[in-house]
Amino acid sequence: MDTAIVASLDAARFTIDVACLEINLDSISRALVRAAERGVKVRVVVDSTKVQTRAPSDLEQAGIPVLGEKREGLMHDKFVVVDGARVWTGSMNLTTSDTYRNNNNLLRIESAELAQAYEREFEEMFVDDMFGPESPRGWPAPRLEFGASWVEVSFAPDDAPAERLLQVLEGAQHSIRFMAFSLTSEAVADVLIRQARQGVAVAGVMEESQVRSNANGKYALLRAAGLDVRLDGNPRNMHHKVILVDDELVITGSYNFSYNDENLLVLHDRELTQLYLEEFNRVWRQAQ
Repeated sequence: MDTAIVASLDAARFTIDVACLEINLDSISRALVRAAERGVKVRVVVDSTKVQTRAPSDLEQAGIPVLGEKREGLMHDKFVVVDGARVWTGSMNLTTSDTYRNNNNLLRIESAELAQAYEREFEEMFVDDMFGPESPRGWPAPRLEFGASWVEVSFAPDDAPAERLLQVLEGAQHSIRFMAFSLTSEAVADVLIRQARQGVAVAGVMEESQVRSNANGKYALLRAAGLDVRLDGNPRNMHHKVILVDDELVITGSYNFSYNDENLLVLHDRELTQLYLEEFNRVWRQAQ
């Protein structure tokens, strides 16, 4: 999937802002350097534990400013904003493993208004040096209309996206399908169990390594409640963070349930949901 992002970076004319937990793809770092060399303003935020790795170091040597958050927790965002008009986001870190080995999803959304929301979040980190619980809740999460479709964006912890997530799950009428690298939220698990008991079809796939190692994971609780939840079949990582509601709404992004910096999208689009449903079915067939 990096080839699509690289093409977008190579077409950039004015600005590129990248906020990603980790970058180690040579294709991405070379494209960022090329952009800077032709006069594009390039800025990068990564997690502080990744600042001294090779790709960020190469970017800094090329004159591209790279900022690492300096707080406890993670800068776990995964987004790229190009020319203030195009947003790339999803579950994918800009790494070899996430691009070529792990299950991930990536969205490109052409919207200056949506890009502005992501730019505000980026400025909060890059300019104001505010991360995690220090981030202010300064504006309502935008809801943007695209014909009959719409999209909402929110950022954790600023916008308390867990509240909106629970509202969407509680509104499910027919089905909830999810792919979760990590599911540790007791509130989410409670809603899934309650909805299943009320007749909503609930099914999910969770990353096996997280289930085995994370004492706070909810896999055993969901199974004990009778939910059809499986362990993923990818020998690497099933890194999706996706929930599908009633086959017409997609929840995705970098969001885990924590005080890390995250981004979350809620997209109401039947055609898009069908693409995600195809991916769910593929991952489901491979699951144990």
